[in-house]
Amino acid sequence: MPPLSGRVTLATVATSAGVSVATVSKVLNGRSDVSESTRARVQEVLRQHEYVGRRPEPVERATVELFFQGVVNSYSIEVIQGVLEAGAAADVDVVLSSRPPRSRAAADRAAAGGRATQWIRELTATGRRAAIGITSDLAAADLAALSRARLPLVVVDPINIAQPEITSVGSTNFAGGMAATQHLLSLGHSRIAYLGGPPTSGCNQARMNGYRGAMEAAGLAVPKEYVWLREFLYDDGLAGGAALLDLPEPPTAIFAGSDEVALGVMEAARARGLRVPEDLSVVGFDDTQVARLASPQLTTIRQPMREMGTVALRTALQLAAGEKVDSHHVELATRLIVRDSTAAPARHPSLT
Repeated sequence: MPPLSGRVTLATVATSAGVSVATVSKVLNGRSDVSESTRARVQEVLRQHEYVGRRPEPVERATVELFFQGVVNSYSIEVIQGVLEAGAAADVDVVLSSRPPRSRAAADRAAAGGRATQWIRELTATGRRAAIGITSDLAAADLAALSRARLPLVVVDPINIAQPEITSVGSTNFAGGMAATQHLLSLGHSRIAYLGGPPTSGCNQARMNGYRGAMEAAGLAVPKEYVWLREFLYDDGLAGGAALLDLPEPPTAIFAGSDEVALGVMEAARARGLRVPEDLSVVGFDDTQVARLASPQLTTIRQPMREMGTVALRTALQLAAGEKVDSHHVELATRLIVRDSTAAPARHPSLT
């Protein structure tokens, strides 16, 4: 049965399922006094009609859904902390949840719309005022379901590059990428590689373009093998660092797209008997706690992750209140933090 055009009501669902409106209401509210066969039939009709229901009346204390995809890492922890602190200051409850990575959802495109509708229905049924996503890859079905439910959405560092309908918060990634590369250039490096995150990630694209812009401005070509893109995780830094350092002409410096990637690069260098920064300079991005715990401490680009979470929460509440926001995308400033993982290039048998 295809979804109906126009607004779907409880009466519509009841008629399609051959039950009373009261029975449909019991199913939606999780009541136990409904037979399993009837419950299954009603739930199937709800799914087919993509029923999300009417937004409940505002509860006394507002609640916002904060969701993320994939693995919680040092970056997302900082953003989550910012959202939680802003929620406490605004007397708003924040409920944390995890969504499956997009790659898993894409495995069954036919059911993606149904899962999205079920997810949004659960959010509206529990009175969420808005939703905040962290580095999330949202499918068209997610956005359509959110729109039907009139549930405001704000995403911090969205994976999707071009989705103008999404209100988002990020940082000056291009300027940060340029600053990281210019720092390495100022030390005398010319063989500089970039090891970043997903190719489709907007923040990754901006950091990589900042790197390329600085290299071009310095009159330096970027060999194809000097750009290595996977995820923003430690294991990707370890694998990417190994691939870069095993090149016939390896880089003398690596700009990593995250602090965790940078730590993986440093371990790859150590495994090859190379010292940081004497034999290899490494710059990260984020300035999470791991940058200060690294040995040597990591030179990195600081982005205000907690402030990004704070702005996301405030923006979500503005949208929930029906207020207009000044911009659909907010960028907070980044800055270079110089520590101990970068130095002038030294002559080394494997790097000259």
